[in-house]
Amino acid sequence: MQLESIEVQLSYDHYKFTCPRVETIVQREMLSIFLTDPTAPAAFLRLFFHDCQVQGCDASILLDGNDSTNKLSEMVSSRNFGIRNRETIGHIKSKLEFECPGKVSCADIIALAARESVSLSGPRIQIPLGRRDSTTYSSQQADADLPPQGITVDELIHIFDSKGMNLEESVAILGAHTLGVGHCQNIGSRLYDPQPGDQMDQKFEAFLRKICPGRIPLTNFCFAPNDGTPAIFDNQYYRDVLKGRGLFGIDSNISRDPRTAPIVRQFAVDQNHFFGVFSSAFVKLSSTNVLTNGEGQVRRQCNRIIVDER
Repeated sequence: MQLESIEVQLSYDHYKFTCPRVETIVQREMLSIFLTDPTAPAAFLRLFFHDCQVQGCDASILLDGNDSTNKLSEMVSSRNFGIRNRETIGHIKSKLEFECPGKVSCADIIALAARESVSLSGPRIQIPLGRRDSTTYSSQQADADLPPQGITVDELIHIFDSKGMNLEESVAILGAHTLGVGHCQNIGSRLYDPQPGDQMDQKFEAFLRKICPGRIPLTNFCFAPNDGTPAIFDNQYYRDVLKGRGLFGIDSNISRDPRTAPIVRQFAVDQNHFFGVFSSAFVKLSSTNVLTNGEGQVRRQCNRIIVDER
């Protein structure tokens, strides 16, 4: 289905009559979380990206596995290492079920939570709503669809082109790396087995080697900040990338590739422009391959499919 037709089925006033306070409730609950956990915005944004990358933005990432059928949750995928706050989406869902039972999808809650995570210190993005929740999930599809840490610029362009993004928007969506941290498990190979042509500031590399002293970390709790302001959504990521201080190989690649380097430089000096392009990319990502109208369902609990809706 084309992006244009999906955007018609989603709408900016979808809950006007069925749950008019949905955005207010989500915003209130998210603010409460942010006040106690400054790392939460990055976690919710990553949850959103990983949900949307597999089957579209359908909350399939929230579904638990089924022991009786040996069907594994998407969380089993190694690509979902470090994903958290799934239960928090369920908590927000319970608040909305009390307010307007059976109306607000878990998929929309994920999208709104990600929107609030960005707007806490970045742009306020208006997103259309009306996504429905999937009744399927697949750890194998998560393995196949979630991009690896060693993604190339060509692969990046291909992935986001399929979601209707142009080149500038594809570079902008990477700006989400401005929030949060990278786990040593995901950057160890770059530090100790770098690809030809990969470039990193020597002092920054030495700093990372102290944090991540081996290719395979001893624990899952070793991590490094994504940029110099990991709790603020800004354009610091692009400024750091130009200095060779990006965590991942793709960070180095977009600063050197002739197709993307001019965009990186522009975002590094013009935060408002970055915010505008990121907002456009965010809406496109959140609107691609979604379930609408009679497709899927609106779950009552985000981790469980409704088996019989009669």
